[in-house]
Amino acid sequence: MSDGRNAPVSLLNKMFEAAVEAAMPRTCVPPYLPEPQEGGRFVVVGAGKASAAMAKAVEDNWNGPLEGLVVTRYDYGMECQQIEIVEAAHPVPDAAGLDAAARIMDIARGLGENDVMLCLISGGGSALLTMPAEGMTLADKQTINDALLKSGATISEMNCVRKHLSGIKGGRLAIAAYPAKVVSLLISDVPGDDPSVIASGPTVADDTTYGDARAILEKYGIVLPDSVRQVLAVEADETPKTGDVRLARNVTELVALPKASLEAAQVIAQEAGYATLMLGDDLEGEAKQVARDHAELALKIKQTGQPVTAPCAVISGGETTVIVRGQGRGGRNSEYMLAMAQSLAGAEGIYAMACDTDGIDGTENNAGALITPDTLSRAAAAGQSPELALENNDSYGFFEEIGDLVVSGPTYTNVNDFRVILID
Repeated sequence: MSDGRNAPVSLLNKMFEAAVEAAMPRTCVPPYLPEPQEGGRFVVVGAGKASAAMAKAVEDNWNGPLEGLVVTRYDYGMECQQIEIVEAAHPVPDAAGLDAAARIMDIARGLGENDVMLCLISGGGSALLTMPAEGMTLADKQTINDALLKSGATISEMNCVRKHLSGIKGGRLAIAAYPAKVVSLLISDVPGDDPSVIASGPTVADDTTYGDARAILEKYGIVLPDSVRQVLAVEADETPKTGDVRLARNVTELVALPKASLEAAQVIAQEAGYATLMLGDDLEGEAKQVARDHAELALKIKQTGQPVTAPCAVISGGETTVIVRGQGRGGRNSEYMLAMAQSLAGAEGIYAMACDTDGIDGTENNAGALITPDTLSRAAAAGQSPELALENNDSYGFFEEIGDLVVSGPTYTNVNDFRVILID
């Protein structure tokens, strides 16, 4: 994933690889497969960046007939024999996702009391499983999605809005399958691991409201198309809430968690002789500010040995946000790295990496980026200014120029962000 020019960079790569491996569907899905049920159909549906790999894990471990359809991100498909794999756009939905969602709803509506619908859900499912509420168009959904992505809204806030502008999210898929039994296997990519937030919770109860969605859109000053304003005002079809009898038979399992992936990376660091400091798997906040706070912590450790002595690894996860004001390229992890490099100002003995475990940072082809003590000097030699790059939200261009993008390719899983600071 990088040029391997020194031992700390090699260790960062190994830690990222361990974090991804801990969440691979081939190992985390099979233990949660339900028991075969006599007399009914076993149907598989799903959505998310890991959904095709989850479907492959089901096929490889299920003894008996099965059928179904899952939708995943372009380039994240896997070859399956019985479950159809559809690829669609992420993070802004497209017509392929629209068609796949309609077909999944048709499958759900055709089930009976003796049938089981296995739902494979992972991060990215909100955009991939798109079904605009009645009166809205795909273009309306694309407009709102794009605005939310640029606003700095948290994933919980974005998904609250998405649920109330959708005909399939926020428990509506499970309601469509009633009275069939619904078993949902989830790979969490959200801070707090709330099933109702993961992929906007298509198969679980949702206790947010239309009023909540309106407040979020107002908070971020998002201009609404008339059709969206009308849907939110009419409140014609509220999402099913906790205690809804139509969800009583359903089972939801979290099969892979961000915490487990960070702990796998922690083991690699400890085996290499580093003390470790875990900051948590649920950190949120504006990427630049989180980076500056973490840089301050790293410098404190370097200078005082508090709260942990070097050599050490500071590990964190969660999902930061970026308020997009410029015209550059880059995602939250590379922006975090750029702000950290600026704050560290070339401090000796500090290395860091931030990546999205799905292999895609924002909309680019990189998982994230890394920094070394000579990042800024190499950037200066290449004519790159961290200040200008941050101002233009062009972290991708900055790190591309100096060769410090982390490009993993599709990982086929997604447990959110992975961040490590090594202090020697």
